[in-house]
Amino acid sequence: MPRIARLDTPGLLHHVMIRGIERRKIFLDDQDRENLAKRLSLLLPETGTQCYAWAFMPNHAHFLFKSGPSGIATLMRRLLTGYVVSYNKRHKRHGQLFQNRYKSIICQEDPYLVELVRYIHLNPLRAKIVSHYEALESYPYCGHSAMMGIEEREWQNVEYVLRHFGKRIGTARKKYRSFVEEGVSLGRRPELVGGGLIRSLGGWDEVKKLRSTGQDRIKSDQRILGDSDFVDDVLSGSEENFSRRYGLKKRGVTYEKVVDCASKLFDLDEAYITGKGRQRDRVRARDLVCYWSAVELGISMADLSKRLGVTLAAVSYAVKRGEKEAKQAGFRLEDQLG
Repeated sequence: MPRIARLDTPGLLHHVMIRGIERRKIFLDDQDRENLAKRLSLLLPETGTQCYAWAFMPNHAHFLFKSGPSGIATLMRRLLTGYVVSYNKRHKRHGQLFQNRYKSIICQEDPYLVELVRYIHLNPLRAKIVSHYEALESYPYCGHSAMMGIEEREWQNVEYVLRHFGKRIGTARKKYRSFVEEGVSLGRRPELVGGGLIRSLGGWDEVKKLRSTGQDRIKSDQRILGDSDFVDDVLSGSEENFSRRYGLKKRGVTYEKVVDCASKLFDLDEAYITGKGRQRDRVRARDLVCYWSAVELGISMADLSKRLGVTLAAVSYAVKRGEKEAKQAGFRLEDQLG
């Protein structure tokens, strides 16, 4: 049976799971765990990805990411490939370490973000890696310790999650801690590890009840966790993004062509747009080049950083500004190609 294509729409919440092949361990010691954490610290800012939760288990790991402009696949490919090469060299082994494909579930943010943070951060307790809830706060290989301010993981966006619990960090931490502790009695919660609306409603029995009342707009997809409208939006958006990117590549559109389009749109020399400087017109055009290149063509931010001679952070900010500019002014790359 053919595998279902992976959804990789940029800017969405992804619950990602990686597992060792044949349930084998993917971490043999803390040096392995620090190795993967170090790679995250480098790759997350490079790809513009946000990490809200994570947990390293002996034979698998969980992450809650918000994907950057190029989606989640680039991050995961570089993260896993680099880790496997390093792991195999260190432990003098060969061959696969992970199952063929990582599992990625796109999640609707408003109803699920804090639920997924809690679910992921309770994994070490459910697996008895730590003996009790208080010990979870000092377990270094789970994002809960960073949430509580005990471990420092600069690549984990603690502030974004805590803002859901309060404006003052101290109060927010207390509310977050209570929220996570309340989740201990909820168990494994299979409805949070995939299955679209069918799972989020509580299974087929609940779906049938809704249908019996005339609510038959039920959409489901095992790659998505969210309500009908969200599932529809993700599927249609993913299809549109794929078709547009494929169409642009088929037409031979390159980075150089994007710069040319921006040059004509703003009536600026190409060298001026890609050169150094903070002039308003230059920045505006360069932001659009970064946005079109990263999102429309799928060019990595690391590549754009080298081409433009700026930092990865600068590219990431440029992509965000370029997206805002494109939406406000109605600039579409296809329209500039003629």
